[in-house]
Amino acid sequence: MSEYIHRKAEKKIEKLLSYFPAVAIVGPRQVGKTSLALAMSAALPKPTVYLDLENPNDLAKLENPSLFLEPLAEHTVILDEVQRKPDLFPVLRGIIDKHRVPGRFILLGSASPDLIRDSSESLAGRIAYHELMPISFDEISGRFDFRQHWFRGGFPESLLAPDDELSGAWRQNFIRTYLERDLPLLGLSADPVIIGRLWQMLAHLSGNLLNMETIAKSLGINGTTVRRYIDFMEAAYLVKRLTPFYANIKKRLVKSPKIYIRDTGILHQLLGIPSFIDLAGHPSVGASWETYIVEQLLATMPDTHELHFFRTHAGAEADVVISRAGKPEVLIEIKYSTAPKPSKGFFHVVEDLKPKRQFLICPVDEGYPLSEDLRVLSYREIERIFEVL
Repeated sequence: MSEYIHRKAEKKIEKLLSYFPAVAIVGPRQVGKTSLALAMSAALPKPTVYLDLENPNDLAKLENPSLFLEPLAEHTVILDEVQRKPDLFPVLRGIIDKHRVPGRFILLGSASPDLIRDSSESLAGRIAYHELMPISFDEISGRFDFRQHWFRGGFPESLLAPDDELSGAWRQNFIRTYLERDLPLLGLSADPVIIGRLWQMLAHLSGNLLNMETIAKSLGINGTTVRRYIDFMEAAYLVKRLTPFYANIKKRLVKSPKIYIRDTGILHQLLGIPSFIDLAGHPSVGASWETYIVEQLLATMPDTHELHFFRTHAGAEADVVISRAGKPEVLIEIKYSTAPKPSKGFFHVVEDLKPKRQFLICPVDEGYPLSEDLRVLSYREIERIFEVL
């Protein structure tokens, strides 16, 4: 699996380690955080020490963390599944402040900084965060057909499985383990059956507007509880809410967010789709394609930009608005078609927002211009969106 490790992430993390005393690599379980950190350790300027806080023996070494960690001032200490010991963060702050040099700690966590609040509060100014996402297509293009990547998703064990049956078995186990063990360990006190039903409902809604009250009625719980559960799932990198782009125009704007499952392999498992052939004829194929492209955009987008969508009550819509400093720069319509045509509503959004660039992203091998201002873009060419931004 080493040849498929996130090379772009590796370069960025190395840069962060050259400046910050601590770097946290966060992302869902099984996405490759440990493999990446261990692969990087051979090239780091300091010797490394690795502790897995899910291993009772390693966890016991940190019963008195100062005694264990302070003698390792000239090492890079890798602490895996660090969310298991949140009381460690104030100790790390003291250790860092006694000997503040770059690259002292690499923290690996299966939850966002918002969920591991102690790290963001205790290590403020001392830590940088990098979200490790499932493997994006640009990292494996040339080795895999996009259809396999789209269908199986970007988790290494799913993507690299010998066949779709074993890939599906891995993804089913991933879902079960998250419901029965991982989400409770992260602090979600809820019935796993309810969370499983919610996850499946969100899969059927992926790429669509999120209505908390409708979901709440279906589950027999209140909207506040649904919001709390979805907040938690988003912090665990299982779902993503795309918020609408606000524009000061004289039109009624849709204010509800859109919801996406973060990985299309997990999406297809939740929808019960066993193969790409079945996906191609499934009613959700268009929504799945949109989910896939949104995730590829998130994996490629610079930190300076934000992803939104735009929709008016009259029907004008852009699937994606890429903005910087609150200003719309790119509009995107996502089409599952090899002969795409933009919708009339898309042109209305162009008139309203006046972006610098416009694209249709489609399952074509090479892009081509549709007009002077609008270009069809291949799934292979997503990086081109950001070349001149």
